Amino acid sequence: MDTPNEDMGKKKTPKEESNQKSALSVNPGVADAPAISPYIRDQRKTLVRKETTAEELAEGLLSGNRTHLSKAITLVESNLEAHNDKAQGILELVMHKVGNSIRIGITGVPGVGKSTFIESFGSYLLEQNHKLAVLAIDPSSQRTKGSILGDKTRMEILSKSANAFIRPSPSSGSLGGVARKTRESMYLCEAAGFDTIIIETVGVGQSETQVHSMVDFFLLLMLAGAGDELQGIKRGIMEMADLIAINKADGPNEPYAMRARVEYESALHLFPAPESKWTPRATTCSAIGGKGIEEIWKLILDYISTTKTNGYYAKNREAQTQMWFHETLREVVLDEYFARPGKKESILESEKKLMNGQSTLLKEIKRLMGI
Repeated sequence: MDTPNEDMGKKKTPKEESNQKSALSVNPGVADAPAISPYIRDQRKTLVRKETTAEELAEGLLSGNRTHLSKAITLVESNLEAHNDKAQGILELVMHKVGNSIRIGITGVPGVGKSTFIESFGSYLLEQNHKLAVLAIDPSSQRTKGSILGDKTRMEILSKSANAFIRPSPSSGSLGGVARKTRESMYLCEAAGFDTIIIETVGVGQSETQVHSMVDFFLLLMLAGAGDELQGIKRGIMEMADLIAINKADGPNEPYAMRARVEYESALHLFPAPESKWTPRATTCSAIGGKGIEEIWKLILDYISTTKTNGYYAKNREAQTQMWFHETLREVVLDEYFARPGKKESILESEKKLMNGQSTLLKEIKRLMGI
């Protein structure tokens, strides 16, 4: 039978002796309790998350549900085939509500103040009881394909408004900084009830003119005092502009902006008359002070009225749809070609021949195409 004095003769470890001598000795504790209740953990294992169907997303989107709109755009932007099929199903269900908005493309060199302008311009539209959607295209890294997507932080007022929707999207290396799925995202926003759509592009050069193929009105923002304005004119992008707005026309920079406006307007008259029968203009504005914002909106409405009257508005949209079809067809055919078994190896073989000077470019392309 054990007695209380049995352990008295046992030698104690240094740690035990230290704990006895110290007034701060710590008794052995118990194991930490689990952060999640075992019952809840087991329940979560068996819980099957219900996936929202294309019909449910379409119904919510048409009723103005912003969460469903965001989910639908995410599906549109996804490269997964299953997501793409679901996105097309949503589009089919909402296409009858598409086409009732004013589509505005805004471009300009980096630093011209595009986001600040859209914040000011959008705030004015909200005051006029419009519903505004902004599709802001952020530049993507060519290495990682990632982007900052910081437009929501730069458009604080619009981000807080119930009548504004801002969707930053990566350009994913697309020509002109326009994301490949921007057009479908624009359709979804129209179906959700937004009557004004703004597409803000990256602003990295003449390739930005691609945005012209999906909007009704093309606004080019420019700066004054950055050098000889006429020297900086790029014929390609200026021929497509329906309006040139010289931003930051405030303070000491205002006289330079006024002079730039005159020079740009004179240059616009040198170009052939556009098919729209609209005479492109040049104006000044200050996004920070709100100066010239109302005038720009009136010019846009004047353009829409003019082109609807002469038939160009509808004709232009039909031409854009046709262009979009052919562009998408080329992309799909190209993707399908590269996905064929053995094509990667054949392409690498052609590349080696070309680099070694053993063949010509056209000859190798015809060989790959089986011509």
